[in-house]
Amino acid sequence: MKILVITELRQGKWNNASFETLAAAQQIAKDTSSAVSALVIGKGVAPFAGELAAKHVAEVLTVEHDLLETYTPDGYCGALKQVVESAKPDLVLFPHTYQVRDFAPKLAAMLGKGMIGDCIGYRNEASKLVFVRQMFQGKTAADVTFAGAAPWFASFQSGAFRADLLAAHPSGKAPISAVTVSLSADQIRTKPLDLFKEAKSAVDLTQAPLIVAIGRGIKAPENIPQAEALAKALGGEIAASRPICDEGWLPMERQIGSSGQTVAPKLYLALGISGAIQHVVGMKGAPHHRRHQQRCQRPHLRNRRLRRGWRHLRNHARPHRSPGKGQGWIVPLPRPFGVYSENRYEI
Repeated sequence: MKILVITELRQGKWNNASFETLAAAQQIAKDTSSAVSALVIGKGVAPFAGELAAKHVAEVLTVEHDLLETYTPDGYCGALKQVVESAKPDLVLFPHTYQVRDFAPKLAAMLGKGMIGDCIGYRNEASKLVFVRQMFQGKTAADVTFAGAAPWFASFQSGAFRADLLAAHPSGKAPISAVTVSLSADQIRTKPLDLFKEAKSAVDLTQAPLIVAIGRGIKAPENIPQAEALAKALGGEIAASRPICDEGWLPMERQIGSSGQTVAPKLYLALGISGAIQHVVGMKGAPHHRRHQQRCQRPHLRNRRLRRGWRHLRNHARPHRSPGKGQGWIVPLPRPFGVYSENRYEI
């Protein structure tokens, strides 16, 4: 099986979800003995192609054209349709971004195919891929398979796979091939305007390596500075559950959950959060969870992942004092395959 990953650039920068999707493709390729190719589209993409070539892929494809310098759904669909028809991949994967939501379903329809969007995982059952996607705001998950012949199209939710587990190319660099596409100005029916920009105070929590999130358990807005100080000391970002943002205690761009941002930091500290499914949907991609809640009999204790995280923090954190730096804590964080590494945070 041939797998093609369509990566995304935005204003000359990578969308990190592209690497998460590439990590998913590598896992699928390992399970199905397949080959992975990666594609970068736009104009002046040679430096980005070189970066992709360092990853464990069979080939990197570049698609460049003057009409692709700025994103338009018509331009991207016209170009990628030609690539899919010439490269003939069996599976085409995308990161589930706003841009992908705009053009990928149209691309699949142009080729007479369906698309499974916003997947959180997959299984390989009897040589058939089964994709898992959430329904009803994460309350349930559905197993979905493709009917009909390839190519098949799917996108993976941000945080579903870990970009830091992306394998490097065993011999250093993968070959890079340029794909020539034919586009004309009359095919582009829309005129791109300036990109929407958030307020200067807005933050992209999806890029934060550590998040300290607060919930109703903090009781009063006067207690928020303590959590903000903790986030600053740890080099992370402050976030919140929906009730905090609804009350106006923190701006809406700080909200985590089904109606907010979906994140996958290396460490997620939850303070006073009940663990409702709408919130868990937005943070369960984090490999390490640490939760503190004063009333331990609250319903969130039924969420096993959060409960295990707090138990680990309670049992393994130990005080540590550094000369000139004051009191701190050492917390051994579990790593995959049972390997432990001590991470120290000065508070």
